[in-house]
Amino acid sequence: MIGERTAGLQAIEQFYTDLETNYLQGLWRVVTQTPEPRTAAVPHVWPGRMLREQLERAGELMTMDRSAERRVLLLVNPGLQAINAATHTLTAAVQMIKPGEIAPTHRHTPTAIRFIIDGDGAYTTVDGEKLIMHPGDLILTPNWTWHDHGNETDRPIIWMDGLDRPLVASLNAIFFEPYADDRQAVVLPADHSARKYAGGHVRPAWERRAPVFSPQHAYRFEDTYRALAQMAAVGEVSPYDDAMVEYVNPLTGGHALPTLGCALQLLRPGVHTRAHRHTSSSVYLVFRGRGYSVINGKRYDWEQGDLFALPTWAWHEHVNTSPNEEAILFSINDLPTMEALALYREQAYEGAGGHQPVA
Repeated sequence: MIGERTAGLQAIEQFYTDLETNYLQGLWRVVTQTPEPRTAAVPHVWPGRMLREQLERAGELMTMDRSAERRVLLLVNPGLQAINAATHTLTAAVQMIKPGEIAPTHRHTPTAIRFIIDGDGAYTTVDGEKLIMHPGDLILTPNWTWHDHGNETDRPIIWMDGLDRPLVASLNAIFFEPYADDRQAVVLPADHSARKYAGGHVRPAWERRAPVFSPQHAYRFEDTYRALAQMAAVGEVSPYDDAMVEYVNPLTGGHALPTLGCALQLLRPGVHTRAHRHTSSSVYLVFRGRGYSVINGKRYDWEQGDLFALPTWAWHEHVNTSPNEEAILFSINDLPTMEALALYREQAYEGAGGHQPVA
């Protein structure tokens, strides 16, 4: 009996060896079905003061040239160090350009955004349109558009970069091309697209085509904040995010970018949102204020300038700890991708009045 059992085990082991030799595998040996999403990404906060210190060090040590085209610090999630990403689908970073510097022109298939943190008057040129940067502005760099950055002011400028690079890399679809010159020719008036579409609420009457990428490349903070403040003033808010708006394509009303969602939210003084979770992951920038978020039962404090990662399917709620100051959070997410693939799912937290116990 024991001999038969041993022989049987040996036969199975030989079978598995033969499968692997022939580049096969038994499905029963691989965990492909899980009751809910699993991710190696973990919640993490990158303090703004630390980021500024490291950017200043990079400014002292790194020069801008073709060998190091961008002074960029990638935000590396502790669980995703192998791919240098903030979440499994999102790259987030901070970038600085000093006075007189130029980040040379190039293009790539990953789509990118810039959200201006500090500094005023520098520019990004996107396909011949020069876009002046102001704090709180959102600048779009759609897939395969030529873009360069420059600083003609007397002080450094710092912004947040967001890209769908991990997603594009997983699809093996990354292409990159440098431009012949450091700067591309400016062929349109400054801020042409922002003025043409008047902040997203008008369009030329003859434009009927629905472009995949938003034709509006700059979204000004004052326009976005005005909408947020109005919503907050009348109490038109979400129980999970308080006052929150998404940036949209003015010709379709859909997401501004097909793979990268962008949002701005205002947490009113003292607000504590209810907890929920969803299959989209996010990276947040604290543009104003201070407070904390509870993510999967753990408290993460944040203040102006900090960035933090929210993995997929993680319970989360936000708190503005100030009794009289608002908090403003900008975020990027992979919601457009999840919706397009019919993979988006959301769930409200039902216990303890909608709030998680904090471990």
